[in-house]
Amino acid sequence: MATHSHFLDTSGETDPVWIHTEPYSNRPHFEKLSKDAKTDVCVIGSGIAGVSISYELVSRSVKVIMLEAREVVSGESGRTSGHLSSSIDSGFVELAAKRGDDGARLAVESHSYAIDRIGEISKELGIECEYRLLPGYDISQYQRGQDGHEDDIKEFKEEARKMSELGIKAEYKHGFAIKGWDGKIDQRDVLTYAHQGAFHPTKYILGVLRYLSQHVNFKCYTNSRVMSVEEKGYFTKEVRVSTEGGQTVTCVNAVQATCIPLQKLSVITELKFFRTYCIAVRVPKDTIEDCSLYDSADPYHYLRQTACDEKHNYLLIGGNDHKVGQEGSSGPPDHRFAELESWVRARFTHAGSVDYKWSGQTLEPVDYTAFIGRNQGQSNVYICTGDYGNGLTHGVIAGRLIADEIMGFANEWSTIYKPNRIPPLSRITDQIAHDVQVNMQYKRFLQSDIADIEDLAPGEGGVLHPLTKLPIAVYKDEDGKVSKLSALCPHLKGVVCWNRVEKSWDCPVHGSRFGKDG
Repeated sequence: MATHSHFLDTSGETDPVWIHTEPYSNRPHFEKLSKDAKTDVCVIGSGIAGVSISYELVSRSVKVIMLEAREVVSGESGRTSGHLSSSIDSGFVELAAKRGDDGARLAVESHSYAIDRIGEISKELGIECEYRLLPGYDISQYQRGQDGHEDDIKEFKEEARKMSELGIKAEYKHGFAIKGWDGKIDQRDVLTYAHQGAFHPTKYILGVLRYLSQHVNFKCYTNSRVMSVEEKGYFTKEVRVSTEGGQTVTCVNAVQATCIPLQKLSVITELKFFRTYCIAVRVPKDTIEDCSLYDSADPYHYLRQTACDEKHNYLLIGGNDHKVGQEGSSGPPDHRFAELESWVRARFTHAGSVDYKWSGQTLEPVDYTAFIGRNQGQSNVYICTGDYGNGLTHGVIAGRLIADEIMGFANEWSTIYKPNRIPPLSRITDQIAHDVQVNMQYKRFLQSDIADIEDLAPGEGGVLHPLTKLPIAVYKDEDGKVSKLSALCPHLKGVVCWNRVEKSWDCPVHGSRFGKDG
């Protein structure tokens, strides 16, 4: 069972594969903010977005203070699958239909920049993080001869044409199967595209952080949870960032490089929040092609590799997404991991032991592109959110885009990423359906997960709803000790749900998550 200190290192009960070669004990430690401070820019969050933004600003002689609620890289950047892609989950045919060819071109350009930028910085700073370029493959979820396979192939051919128009070297390959796919399931025929990437995300982020920690213009404070970000003044504005401990950082500009910004509405209502699952399976080196692979299922399966030891790599298989707080209670807690294991073993006979199982979180904007830039209704506060499965490249894009905006430099990427954009009319129906589905989650005010505390098994939690009181989040630890908390999320007052895999309380309304102790 994970301890309270474990949740300071990562946002879940499970551990991601990245600690295999970069354990939590290797991470640099910083002091807690103990007094008020002043700086040019305050960056909130120490994931890839916060670190990239800080690096680009410090490189331009800007003074930066970084604040992190827990330990560094304790959020979603440390729980990804480590892929770097210029491909978008929606596909570029769909993206161009919603955002136009110019918008699609800017998406390709910015994500391709991010892939290259990680390579440049890791080389400049001498960071060994397994960075490499590799091909991407899309395959049908259906076997050859099954209904649906030919429809997927038709879409692959259309996507290849659109990707080529936008500058990505792409083609449809009939009969192609990646090296090492030796199972009986035949899903040959692929859309292949060049110049994708992979790396070890925490090694890279920590490498940049170690460089920044030696720089005179950078300070980082951990275990310093931010409670509010407020602009003050009319003609000459300043931003005050207040922490849970009562300290304030006064700055010219602030950046919320957090998974979910500290605001109640605005872009929050334009995001869908998902949990995604991943396992790491040992495979002998050189038996399976080093690539990024995705199938056409919804939610799709994805696959890539990272280092294990001298004789093995880890094959990472992910998927089985569901909306946050809406997992349902059917099946054992690890049934999604079991499905991933069955999927990979049916296709790759070299698959060995499953050494790591973990989950992460993704945020999907209704119009397919992240929110990066000046926050809605504010002048000196910036945000980066809505990763849409490309959080690592979006974080690096934010480094350049937000640094440019703070410095007053024009950047055409802002036309597709600006947070105050209006969703296209074609997405309004989807937005309304999403809003209705989210608002339906308030039905939990009338529901109870358990009838009595005695119903809880050790190590589990559930919401108890006394008829005359507000709902209570109840957790029983492995020793039978019971703790009770308000079940209302402090943001939009949704009733939280118990996450059986990560032992956390998750809000089904807007994706916030809380440790089992609150």
